[in-house]
Amino acid sequence: MVTLLLDQTQLEVVLSPLERAATFHRENLRVARDTITKVQLTEDAWTWLRGVPGPGTHIPGILAAGTWKAAATTDFVLIRRHRASVVIDLEGDEQFQRLIFTTRHGLALTQALRLDVSEEPVDVVEIAGTAPIPVVKGRQRPVIRPRPV
Repeated sequence: MVTLLLDQTQLEVVLSPLERAATFHRENLRVARDTITKVQLTEDAWTWLRGVPGPGTHIPGILAAGTWKAAATTDFVLIRRHRASVVIDLEGDEQFQRLIFTTRHGLALTQALRLDVSEEPVDVVEIAGTAPIPVVKGRQRPVIRPRPV
């Protein structure tokens, strides 16, 4: 699971060593905050893939990691199974036009991007936690108990 750090100027997607190996990226992704045009939450990121896989790892339905190239676009993808994900559209970025990755902190990211933050990179979960807008935690499934006979 990626860690998202945000400061006044950029969003940093921190990759674990395993994620770096799967995506074939040596460094964390850094995106200028002013290039972010749209952030969307999705339950199934597989529908957002476009083009063909470039350098990276692709196991259909299980893992898509690395660069995906279409006619005029290049996307960074890190999708695991069919879990909640974030789609970030970029305009004016040197490397990518879209970032798609699986994370549980999509709502916190959208809220943190609306707020003024410090100059030091801080995890988006902490930023959203201190925001005046409450972050809604995921609902728990109801417990179904058998009826007594």
